[in-house]
Amino acid sequence: MAATFNVNAEAGLKKLDGYLLSRSYISGYQASKDDLAVYSEFSVAPPSTCTNVARWYNHIDALLKLSGVTAPGQGVKVLSSVVPETSTTDVAEVAAPAADDDDDSDVDLFGEETEEEKKAAEERAAKAKASTKKKESGKSSVLLDVKPWDDETDMVKLEEAVRSIKMEGLLWGASKLMPVGYGIKKLQIMMTIIDDLVSVDTLIEDHLCVEPANEYIQSCDIVAFNKICKFLLPV
Repeated sequence: MAATFNVNAEAGLKKLDGYLLSRSYISGYQASKDDLAVYSEFSVAPPSTCTNVARWYNHIDALLKLSGVTAPGQGVKVLSSVVPETSTTDVAEVAAPAADDDDDSDVDLFGEETEEEKKAAEERAAKAKASTKKKESGKSSVLLDVKPWDDETDMVKLEEAVRSIKMEGLLWGASKLMPVGYGIKKLQIMMTIIDDLVSVDTLIEDHLCVEPANEYIQSCDIVAFNKICKFLLPV
């Protein structure tokens, strides 16, 4: 059984104020019929000096207004586990005349979500899932030849200049030095790219063959370009 309060007496009001010090609702963690039962006991709004009661009262009052219960004297008749110490006003006496079946008093203030709300949530989830699928992109493995200016070019610095280039969707891989002739060697380096994020031509023209990388790099060529395919291995 929930706690009882005589809100029309000063002692009962103080008791409720202390009770709500560490609680948002009369019982549980969401508004319920217990809150409506205590709310209906108030003949006037509580004084602002009872800060906890005033906070709770304004919150329940706002919920009622959102549900269409706004007219003075338009009561809400509820059954709850709260048993008031004294009853100064019968809710039935101040309630509005009996209404039709579609009256505001039949509104389920704290009910479960409707079928329309469930359907809308499912549609949003489906759209989010479809959007995620669209963002998936293929990958490619690319082998680059990176050539120095001459045999005096520091190949360690050259590789550092290449690997210093960072881009979303770009991952540098293994590398090795290959002889070209006349004592000159070139750098062969693997990279994996996400196709929608990285353009190899842009990488070469706007990053590898411009300052400061072109201090060591004379030119770049694509040796191999292979799509990375997803497949299932036979059991």
